[in-house]
Amino acid sequence: MKVYWIALVLIFGSYGFSHGQKYFTKNAEISFYSDTPMEKIEAHNKSSVCVIDFSDGRIEFSTLIKGFQFDKALMQEHFNENYMESDKFPKSQFKGQIMNYSVIQTDQNKRHKVKVNGDLTIHGITKNITAEADITTKSGDVLAEAEFDILVADFGIEIPAVVRDNIAQSVKINIKAALKTLGSDKKQ
Repeated sequence: MKVYWIALVLIFGSYGFSHGQKYFTKNAEISFYSDTPMEKIEAHNKSSVCVIDFSDGRIEFSTLIKGFQFDKALMQEHFNENYMESDKFPKSQFKGQIMNYSVIQTDQNKRHKVKVNGDLTIHGITKNITAEADITTKSGDVLAEAEFDILVADFGIEIPAVVRDNIAQSVKINIKAALKTLGSDKKQ
């Protein structure tokens, strides 16, 4: 819990505390999926922090690596200890910009197709990515969804030769964040 407060202070510190166009959640869902003929790997994290500022299009995500849950306990252990080294690299972050944020009207019930560009940090390595996203506004709330692929090698994640055929080189990332107005009295 202490880590969330630290993350919130860092995020809010960079955004300030004014209200209006800023939306927030500490329950964003991030999942990843890879599939090979030998093994399907899937994990979910439902406790990621996200802030979007629609006045300038800035968007930030932060997630704890150990928050990813797998169906198989051994797979989760290998993920944290052998691949992600989550004690050394405890979180992943994305800091970016909604490219065409001016099309989003938060006071309208509408689905908006946007492009997001920014820096994704995983395993201590930062790469610039661009992805398409859907942002749906309804009754003053915001739902942000995106799906994109990353290459594990781009983030220095080494796959031992003995299991290389079991683990895909590309991983599909899914994001779903239901956000409320920052400072609203609705449960976050």
